[in-house]
Order: sequence, then C-alpha cells, then structure tokens
Amino acid sequence: MDRDRILLTPGPLTTTLRTKLAMLHDWGSWDGDFNAVTASVRRRLLEIVHGQDSHVVVPLQGSGTFSVEAAVATVVPRDGHVLVLDNGAYCKRAAKLTQLMGRRCSVLAFDEDAPVSPAALEARLQADRSITHVVLIHCETGAGVLNPLEEVAAACERQGRGLIVDAMSSFAALPIDARRVRFDALVAASGKCLEGVPGMGFVFLRRAILDGCAGHSQSLAMDLHDQHVYMEKTGQWRFTPPTHVVVALSEAIAQFEEEGGQPARLARYQDNCRTLVDGLQALGLRPFLKPVHQAPIIVTFHAPEHPAYEFKRFYAAAKQRGFMLYPGKLTTLETFRVGCIGAIGRLEMQQAVDAVGAALRELGIPAAPQ
Repeated sequence: MDRDRILLTPGPLTTTLRTKLAMLHDWGSWDGDFNAVTASVRRRLLEIVHGQDSHVVVPLQGSGTFSVEAAVATVVPRDGHVLVLDNGAYCKRAAKLTQLMGRRCSVLAFDEDAPVSPAALEARLQADRSITHVVLIHCETGAGVLNPLEEVAAACERQGRGLIVDAMSSFAALPIDARRVRFDALVAASGKCLEGVPGMGFVFLRRAILDGCAGHSQSLAMDLHDQHVYMEKTGQWRFTPPTHVVVALSEAIAQFEEEGGQPARLARYQDNCRTLVDGLQALGLRPFLKPVHQAPIIVTFHAPEHPAYEFKRFYAAAKQRGFMLYPGKLTTLETFRVGCIGAIGRLEMQQAVDAVGAALRELGIPAAPQ
C-alpha cells in the first residue's frame, strides 16, 4: 500500500504527516527548549476549555487511563465516596480503578443504549449524603453514547459534590466550557480528538480544590498535585517525559488551531459520521444507537445476521483494503465499531464504506439495504 492503513478506532488515530515528522528529533527532558514546548502545550490546552482563570492542566505520562486513575487518586480523599454513572465498559473501568485504589465506590447503572439520567443522579445524591464525588464518562465509546455533561455538572453543583469527567473521546471535538460547566477534574489524552499520538494524558484541575488535594494520592508517579507543584516551580516534568509525544502534540494542536478549533473539528467529525452511517446502512448494517444518542466519535453497528459472518475474518478483509475497524464492546450483542475521528475526512470515510462493502462480499454476505 502507498499509505498507512486508516485507523477507524477510538484511538490511536490516523495522524498527519506533519505530526509524524515532529517526532524525528530528539529532545533533552530538562532542556529549556523542551520545557518551553511543555509550557506552550499546557497553555493552549487550557484555552480549548476556556479554563485559564478557573483551572490548571497537569500532563502525565502514559495512556489516558493512567490519568483517570491519577485524577481519582488526587482529587478524592482516602475516606471519600465515589459514585460512578455507568452506561458502558469505560464506566465500569472507572469503577474498578476507584475500588483498586481503596476508595469507596458505588455504581448507578443505566442501559448501554441511552445516556445517563441527571434526574436519577440528583435523587441518588439527595438520598446518600456520604457520596463526595461523581465520575462521568462524557462520551462512552463502549457503545458511542454522548452523556449530558452540563446537566450532570449542574446536579453535582446544586448538591455540593465534586465531579470528575472522563472526556477522553470528546475533548477538542465536543464543546466543553469551564466557564459554564463546573468540574473538579476533567481528563483527556494526546491520541484522541487532538489527533496527536498516544502516550500522554492530561488533567484539568479546578484551582479552588487544588491545595486541598495535597497528600491524597497513594502513588508517587501519579500524584497530580505533586506533578503540578514541581512543574510550576521548575518548568520540568518530575520523571522522564514522553518527549516525542509532547512535541507531536504541540504540532497537532497547531493544526487544530489552523483548522478552526473545536467547532471546525466537530463539523468534520459530524460529516464523517453521517457519511459512515448512511453508507453502511445502504449495505444493510444497522447502528446500535438511536441518532439522538449518537456522538460523532465512534459508531457501534449490529453485526450482520448471517452464518458467514465472523469478526476476525471481517476485520482481516477490511484491513487488507486499508482500514482497521474495532471490535464491539457490548456484552449481550454481537457488534463492531467504526471510529469517525482522526486526520480523515469524507473521502476516507467513503473509501471505508466501500472497503466494508467489499469485505462483506468477500465473506459471501449480501447487502440488504435498511
């Protein structure tokens, strides 16, 4: 093939050549030039959520889940009680990591095919005053559901509870405005909608709670308060930073800004999503979610009800044609997922539809338009 395969996943994503080329140089982790890149990245990340006056941003080495775990450990005191709003696989992961860190954890469960309910949350918070913090997955990519961040944040604020938001798959694509939405922590990562490469997470922490977070974390490496204090004092990371990832992210943010920022990125992803859904429905593939609940990030489709269908063979046939899909994450239904994000547009999405159609024909599965 004369190009890399297109990654139609929730991350890592397809990146531009400019982003790839940014990683061709080596950087000293304590050097002033690299520290300037880190400072610039932090400043521009805060601008994306309009959080300059209300929040700080703390970068952390590792996958996005590292930063979710670090946020919970840093923000929630050891005698705190976390309520996780659960409508999918990544919600369940948040509950598991909270428990593994020794925090008390409760789960408020919802169906996988619909958003969480702010009214049910508020009723639960009124009924259980021991709950100190709520965890929300903004876009639950297990199914692709968009959860109501603003309404959940308002309920937490009315009830005087902290809110930790996993915005891994939504940050920089869906609107998030720290001036209107109160959150104690919001977590995202380099390899998602900013279209950088994986390897760095970052957490927005509300200034009003920052000093009170000292000593909460039981981890040295994942103590965001300590990381922030050290970075403010020295401009440096406490431990070896992912230098190439940081520089690639800086370049990716420059392209994000050139494109027109969050509104332009959302518009492109929405167009990708429409192209994908319309095209696959014409092949007889049904989306799992109702359109009203679907975020333009990743789309879950019902697997074809045909004896010749097997995901591994379907995946291999699509991969051979240059597109990498993603397995389903639901526990009760056979599904597969297709991402709409990354450095791709309508042309690549239409090519992906064509590749899926060819893969189905290779497996002997006829198109049955919906």
